[in-house]
Amino acid sequence: MILSKDRILTTHVGSLPRNAKLSALLVAREANEPYDKAEMDREMDAAVAHVVAKQKAAGIDIGNDGEQQRVGFQTYVPQRMSGFAGESKRRRGKEFEDFPELVALLLRRFPAVSKQQNAPECQAEVSYRDTTQIDAETARYKRIAAGSFAENFMTAPSPGIISSTMLNAFYSSQDAYLDALAREMKKEYEAIHKAGLTLQIDAPDLAMDRTMMFRDLTDSEFVGACERGIAAINKGLDNIPRENVRLHICYGNWEGPHVHDVALAKILPALYQAKVGALSIEFSNPRHAHEYNAFKIAPLPKDMVLIPGVIETTSNFVEHPEVVARRIEDAVAAVGDRERVIASTDCGFGSFTNREWVIEPAVWLKLQALREGADIASRRIWGKAAP
Repeated sequence: MILSKDRILTTHVGSLPRNAKLSALLVAREANEPYDKAEMDREMDAAVAHVVAKQKAAGIDIGNDGEQQRVGFQTYVPQRMSGFAGESKRRRGKEFEDFPELVALLLRRFPAVSKQQNAPECQAEVSYRDTTQIDAETARYKRIAAGSFAENFMTAPSPGIISSTMLNAFYSSQDAYLDALAREMKKEYEAIHKAGLTLQIDAPDLAMDRTMMFRDLTDSEFVGACERGIAAINKGLDNIPRENVRLHICYGNWEGPHVHDVALAKILPALYQAKVGALSIEFSNPRHAHEYNAFKIAPLPKDMVLIPGVIETTSNFVEHPEVVARRIEDAVAAVGDRERVIASTDCGFGSFTNREWVIEPAVWLKLQALREGADIASRRIWGKAAP
């Protein structure tokens, strides 16, 4: 993992908007409906090339394929792993029960989306079939993006978020299910690493699920659930050096009140147990913009990088570069080391196909503002013009 040696580097969380044609093909594949595989390959090539070019033009240092090859950041797993069938009855977040108006808004805004609350459930022993699909993803991205970025990454979901999306109806306990998922997802994690890409583990379960699957627990009990989720992640990362892995944590990528979110200070010590080189945490979400204070209580370990979200991902407002620069400066002050801060977005811009909060033109403007803000911050922090 590269560091911000002479200027603040930029990246993002992973998913970027997909076009309508590719989205239709991805949804058809997810639903096991007929689709033209040759057309899918052509559309994926074009979509990956498009987002690579847009990231490069915006000045992103550490880029990826925008998750163009997947229907959602975690719901694609049953396409690669046996043991899933039927339909999960995933519990909605507490705020969706408290605010039915929010549910109504979502239904109006996103009338046709991929499987999210109704993903398949685990009904048999899980087994990762083979690495054909992930190998194709990494190969396509590497071929198209060659030489475009200083570093390349690819995402994969944590065992925890898989377990709380595709619910357990087979294993004797949640811990047994987590262990099985870690054992099988290890194959995907290692395939990404062997392809020479930095692995990003997407683990919204470590924060978001406080208001969903684990909403009936106390805060201390939820911290215990986080620790079990992190232990499962670590099990899947046994053979990957921590400096080649970054961990993304978020509170749920939707525009809502978020009044039931857990405070970062309560879960941060648990997050430090992850055998990863960097933590990607949202700080532009208006509910959490103040939480750099958590690092005063539990300082970032010396062997970890902070990837703070300095761009919000559910609003079409384009941040002014000065706003971005100030957010970066806050992150550097919290960490106490400018080289261990890489500026990023709060979350993805296309977590699920057909559910994008931000219009595509604004996405690229936001990433451009990220670069411009990082350059302003770099000039102030290093006291010279950024290279």
